[in-house]
Amino acid sequence: MMGPSHALSGAAVWLTGSWALGQFADYHQAPLALAVGTAVCAGGALLPDLDLSGKVTRNQGGATVAHTFGVATLFLAEVVEKISLGVYYATKLSKDPRRNNGHRTLTHTIPFAALVGWGTTELCAHYGKWAVVGVLFFMIGLALRGLFEKWAARAGWLVVTLVSAAAAWFTFANLPGDRGYPLIGTAVGVGCIVHVLGDMITRAGVPILWPIPIKRRMWTPFGVPHSIALRTGSKTETVVLRTAMTIIAVLAAVGLVAPSVLQRFNNGA
Repeated sequence: MMGPSHALSGAAVWLTGSWALGQFADYHQAPLALAVGTAVCAGGALLPDLDLSGKVTRNQGGATVAHTFGVATLFLAEVVEKISLGVYYATKLSKDPRRNNGHRTLTHTIPFAALVGWGTTELCAHYGKWAVVGVLFFMIGLALRGLFEKWAARAGWLVVTLVSAAAAWFTFANLPGDRGYPLIGTAVGVGCIVHVLGDMITRAGVPILWPIPIKRRMWTPFGVPHSIALRTGSKTETVVLRTAMTIIAVLAAVGLVAPSVLQRFNNGA
């Protein structure tokens, strides 16, 4: 799937999950925590595509998300792609084909999602709000690039960087200082899983069962049958799927906000 679809699906899943937790587990989040979780999950849903490198010195190529912070994220994508390709060749079996890039390998697995989510949680728990502001800066930037792709492309990476920094600092200033912020790590991990599941419905599939060997292949791609698989960039994705995700996200947001709005109305009356 394309970047905007991944980011929108991450936001929709987080909002829907938050609504479900409130309804069935009586777990409610403050508005700022909800906004942070939604933005981080949307950004996390783009994170796996940092394994698609481009031409760093020319600021060209690569995935949409690789251009979030200009040449810096393009260089990061180059590093992630090479690491992914290295892990592929270090673990491949006899039936795994040769590859010339690491796209849709390491970062498109459940172990990667779990590791990134756990690592983010540990980082925020040990270093507190200063780690949080760094994570938020990066994830909000990814979310902006995905959710507002056309605006971000017109505005350029510098504006995206400044907006991300301002949003991260505002959040930093208003978050309580005596917590481990586990939901931030959870949101990153959930976003990565949403990305993997999204790519499973495309024709290329993803090696979701790695590192479990299957018939002398370590990197077996799994997905839906080719006849019903989504073609990346098709009208089905850009119109039908994105419209459905937008409706789900809006309904979930209304379901989360409406109780507080009604409570304020009753108190005022």
